[in-house]
Amino acid sequence: MPKSRGPQIIHIQPEAPAKPAVGQPCNGCGLCCLAEPCPVGVVLSRRRHGACVALRWLPMERRYSCGVMRWQGQSTVTRLLERPLRAWMARMIAAGQGCDATLEAEVPKAAEEP
Repeated sequence: MPKSRGPQIIHIQPEAPAKPAVGQPCNGCGLCCLAEPCPVGVVLSRRRHGACVALRWLPMERRYSCGVMRWQGQSTVTRLLERPLRAWMARMIAAGQGCDATLEAEVPKAAEEP
C-alpha cells in the first residue's frame, strides 16, 4: 500500500476506471501501481517510488493490469514455473483481497478562460 508523501503528479490514462473504495475489488484503475511499485515491482523497477515498470495499460479492456501476472513463459522451464510464480505474485500484491490503496486522485482544475 503506497505511503503518503504529499501531493504527487501521476499520469494516468483518461479512460481508466475511477479508483474503487478501500476494500472493494480491484478494477484496474492503476493508481496504486502508478504511485509506487509493490515489493516485486521494486525489484523489477529498481526503484521504490514512481510508476512500476510492470504495469500495463490494456486499451481493449480500458484498465491497467500487472504485467507479471499476465506474463507467459516461452520455454519449458518457465512454463513449469509459471503457475507457482503467478501464485506467489498474487500473494505479494494481495490479488483478490480488495483495494488497499488509501490514495485519492484529483483531476487538475482546467485553466480558467479569460
